[in-house]
Amino acid sequence: MKSTKFLIIVLSALLALFFTVPAFADSYTSTINVFKTAEAVQPFFDSCYGYAVFPIVGKAGIVVGGAYGQGRVYQDDLITGTATITKITLGFQLGGQAFSEIIFFQDKRAYDEFTDGSYEFDASVSAVVVTAGAQAKAGSDGGSAGASAGPATGIQANTGYYKGMAVFIHAKVGLMYEAAIGGQIFDVTLFK
Repeated sequence: MKSTKFLIIVLSALLALFFTVPAFADSYTSTINVFKTAEAVQPFFDSCYGYAVFPIVGKAGIVVGGAYGQGRVYQDDLITGTATITKITLGFQLGGQAFSEIIFFQDKRAYDEFTDGSYEFDASVSAVVVTAGAQAKAGSDGGSAGASAGPATGIQANTGYYKGMAVFIHAKVGLMYEAAIGGQIFDVTLFK
């Protein structure tokens, strides 16, 4: 079991590196533009204090899973720092996928909490998918579901801030079956 766990972690890290290496500067702009075209996401750009964007997050798992990605933190559309996302999960899961993720900060308190160095989402935080596929979310704020054929079509789930943050995902490639629990850990370094 230990060798299987180690193998899964190594494979997840390699998959993440494979997907994150080509994340050049213009991939940030492209990713932000994809999210800006999603009707459900547009209001967050207008009202947020800041946001973090991860152009490519690689994720893989077989019982034990992991994800990794590199991103940038923005305030008033200016880059204020860099961030990494790491996720370890345990439970029924099989497959691999790559996705983009954006996290909006409702106010200075949420921005400061996220950028304080190391931040962790617990398992109750949910994300809304803004591309082809279906999604469902459940948490202490209730539940909702939706389906979409792309960011500008379909039915999008109603969402809002949870503890000052809102998370959106744009699926890129891959297929993952998952009934697992785990949290996302973010390491943030602000520019001086």
